[in-house]
Amino acid sequence: MAKKSRTKQRPASAPPAEGEVGPRQPCPCGSGKRYKSCHGALSGVGAYVARPFEGLPSECDLVALRELVPSATAPLTIAGTDRAVTLCTLLPMAAPAMLREDGEVWLGLQVQHQFGDPSRDLAAVLTQALALSGEGAEPGIVGLTDPPGPGPRMQDLVTNDRLDVTVHDGFGFWVADAADDPATAAALEQANAAASPSARLTTVEAAYWTNVGTKEHLRWVMPEPEAELLDALARLHAAGRDKVADQSRLVGMFRAHGLLVPVWDLPVGTGVEALEEPAERFAADLAEALADGSPLTGEERSARAGLANRQVTLRS
Repeated sequence: MAKKSRTKQRPASAPPAEGEVGPRQPCPCGSGKRYKSCHGALSGVGAYVARPFEGLPSECDLVALRELVPSATAPLTIAGTDRAVTLCTLLPMAAPAMLREDGEVWLGLQVQHQFGDPSRDLAAVLTQALALSGEGAEPGIVGLTDPPGPGPRMQDLVTNDRLDVTVHDGFGFWVADAADDPATAAALEQANAAASPSARLTTVEAAYWTNVGTKEHLRWVMPEPEAELLDALARLHAAGRDKVADQSRLVGMFRAHGLLVPVWDLPVGTGVEALEEPAERFAADLAEALADGSPLTGEERSARAGLANRQVTLRS
């Protein structure tokens, strides 16, 4: 008679539901860890929020400033205080927040806390900085080292109707009102060297041109649901109406904080001014394609599959 196997038969686990992250899959936050060891850990960080900035003013610009734009600022108005607060893409030494000599609070948008909900993490840092400023604390860096736990999100604090974004040529705004300091000067020089020239288009929302030296790009954060946006982009691609400049090419898209970011390659020398009118025209064509509820043709389905295969999810 055959011997019984000593290996226990493990019950088959149910496959993840559609949209659910399996425990052994990469965590969608971009940490590189498996989900069970990161945001899926029972005693770990907070639950992962796929679209953390939804409901905030200028959500698409927020995503662009967090993931794509090297140097930019936007003033924030905060409920319950008249303290001046400025949202900055990046602060000296990658500080989460800073108390300034003039009493202003600067909040660093690109800091990756990895606690699951960037909106809550940023709100925790901002709340701490505002509390310290109210207590007359010395100017300096404010950080967040532990999970923030239950508390407000940026949606609960920000009262702006929209963000007034200023894209800077480098990080000179760090020292515009500060005395010369060798450490800050060194950090400034290093940051400026790593910053690619960028600009925000004025004719459309949340579209940013950048020059990376060997080529130029247009990266455009769009708020529409992913499925509908892919259909519309596929219609335009199949019709040859997806260009934003002469010899431009829609090469793919990022997925960042729950939104899609189509990316066009541009010939070197295009510049931002040449994009304004074509981008406005493309926005009108896209709106028309989004309103088209007819089934995709074979050519359009093929274009959609190609676009879907050229998606990259950025760290959230």
